[in-house]
Amino acid sequence: MMSNSGIDHQDNPNIDEAVRWLSTTPRRQREKPAVPLLRERFGLTAQEACQAIAAANLKLARAG
Repeated sequence: MMSNSGIDHQDNPNIDEAVRWLSTTPRRQREKPAVPLLRERFGLTAQEACQAIAAANLKLARAG
């Protein structure tokens, strides 16, 4: 199943949650760098955190 970001996240729905969170939370409101933050907050691996960041960036670029 492909998400709206074009990346397949069916193995971990937490990636989709992380994408939504990244897309709506300004950087200045994040207490640490994105990868460690996503790993802690959403239980992602480093690779999954990078996928979420890429998907969030794509989503924001498409919206702008």
